[in-house]
Amino acid sequence: MNKTATPKHLFVVTAAISLLSLQSCATLFTGTKDTIHFESQPSGAKVQIQGLDVGRTPVDVPVTRSIAARTVTMNLDGYHPRTFDLTKEFNAVSVLNLFGILGWGVDVATGAVMKYDQKAYSIELEKKKETN
Repeated sequence: MNKTATPKHLFVVTAAISLLSLQSCATLFTGTKDTIHFESQPSGAKVQIQGLDVGRTPVDVPVTRSIAARTVTMNLDGYHPRTFDLTKEFNAVSVLNLFGILGWGVDVATGAVMKYDQKAYSIELEKKKETN
């Protein structure tokens, strides 16, 4: 029996190793969080995500992708608060998992299968009307 590796065998082994190494691609290549920039007019507004203070504008905040929805509120004395949701889109890098159910599972569990579609928000705050 011939024990010499043929080009066909090398190709099959290389393809198998490549497919295994691509498991959970989005988690490996794009991580599990996005840094989002928040600014306001006027600046200095308190930024809260899910009710937790994360800084004052302008500020860059690393936001994990694992929770389905993230609500942001900006508050500044003398101005009406602004609340909005961060929106996500499909992370195309995830398709590199091909048919690897394990890779898809890891990407879904870590949130890497999605990414935030907007990386910067510039919010104009509305001044409260003075009452006499």
